[in-house]
Amino acid sequence: MDEMIYLAMTGAKQTEIAQTINSNNLANVSTTGFKSDLHAFSSVPVDGPGIETRINAVVDSYGTDFGQGPVTSTGSPLDVVIQGDGFIAVQAPDGSEAYTRRGDLRVDSGGLLTTGAGHLVMGDGGPVAIPPEAGLLIGTDGTISIRPLGQGPETLAIVDRIKLVNPDTSRLQKGADGLMRLPDDETADADASVSLTSGMLERSNVNVAKTLVNMIELARQYEMQINVMKSSEENADAAASLMRLG
Repeated sequence: MDEMIYLAMTGAKQTEIAQTINSNNLANVSTTGFKSDLHAFSSVPVDGPGIETRINAVVDSYGTDFGQGPVTSTGSPLDVVIQGDGFIAVQAPDGSEAYTRRGDLRVDSGGLLTTGAGHLVMGDGGPVAIPPEAGLLIGTDGTISIRPLGQGPETLAIVDRIKLVNPDTSRLQKGADGLMRLPDDETADADASVSLTSGMLERSNVNVAKTLVNMIELARQYEMQINVMKSSEENADAAASLMRLG
């Protein structure tokens, strides 16, 4: 009975982990540029003496779905979407360089360009700073031009260029903050082939219907594991009763 309870307990724990990953995807269905996390169950033999007759179901996170999400038009000059592959370089809270597809850009009170999540956008020489302006334009190559205060519409001044990169996605690691990073604090070089389109945003690539179905299936699996533990307890009580009769 102990083995039965152990297997059911392990299965329930792993199902909870899978449900956490699935719920996080669902919670970010409205997050701009969010990439869903992937997971799968695998069979792992239980270590120990004797014949390997018992198998644990273990959930593994096997990366991120980098497929492009749906694109919507906003008309805002600060909203940008990456066409095809590529990422925007940002400064993570710990000061390191990280990468995101989130293109809902903002200018904070200090004149620094940030994403909607508050991460500083990197330029040619560090975080992008926007001086006071009467108009702003972001080009396809990430070049930021402004119309200085008091100048006519024909006057444009280039202030910086957003660092656009295209690292190997198989090497990217997604952090708890949703940002992508290269291993061992590596940084990607700027890639001139990455292009932007302003006035549009890339939405989350989470498939809502599939995620909801997964949530129901995982809830049923968890319930099944709990029922196995209850059945094991009932069997143990019945066996104890038979021993007392003997």
